[in-house]
Amino acid sequence: MEQELKICHLYPDVLNLYGDGGNILCMKRRLLWRGVGAEVTKLPIGASGSLAPYDLVFIGGGQDFEQQVLLEDLHRGRDREIRAAIEDGVVFLTICGGYQMMGHWYETYDGKRCDFIGAIDLTTVGGKKRMIGNYKFACTPSAGGSTVVGFENHSGRTYLGAGLEPLGKVLAGFGNNGEDGTEGAHYKNLFGTYSHGPMLPKNPAFCDMLLAAALERKYGRCELAPLDDAAEQAAHDEISARI
Repeated sequence: MEQELKICHLYPDVLNLYGDGGNILCMKRRLLWRGVGAEVTKLPIGASGSLAPYDLVFIGGGQDFEQQVLLEDLHRGRDREIRAAIEDGVVFLTICGGYQMMGHWYETYDGKRCDFIGAIDLTTVGGKKRMIGNYKFACTPSAGGSTVVGFENHSGRTYLGAGLEPLGKVLAGFGNNGEDGTEGAHYKNLFGTYSHGPMLPKNPAFCDMLLAAALERKYGRCELAPLDDAAEQAAHDEISARI
């Protein structure tokens, strides 16, 4: 194989709700089916190692308690590595708790504030009511423009800073906060979303957008060979129809 992507699964030991690890498998398979190598490395809490060698980093979702457990590890230097990798254009997919951690802080419903890494300009406030259910959103043109279906389950209300672009517009469901119609965030090659599921197997166009961005950063211009996505698209359409 002439091309290969190095993928990092960060904090798989605590941030892996709702089968989010299936996103790693999906990316790996869609690369291998095209003859592109995929090397996956897991970095749990306490693991050493820089993020600089990786082309794509995945961070899944977790509960409030698990996010707080991560704070010590994050602030031992992992936060600086994440910020540096994002600014260098490494592709990040961050889900729910992993997405919230990219922001400045999370304030729980009872007023306790957890300081996160401030990689992107967003804050999250815990609410009394959970936002749960299948949902869908239309990605912005800069994030590929596809329609994504997924499952959200969060009490946190996320608010983007004035200069931060959302990942997309909510078509059904709650999204970032259930108020402003935005879902997720997009900054450089970082994509944050509340979409569990895992999201990528039933959203092949979004998955390929991530892979193409990583390949283009590493090798220059990239055109992914088409795949037979009949099964994947059927899953996408079935969820969309239910919503």
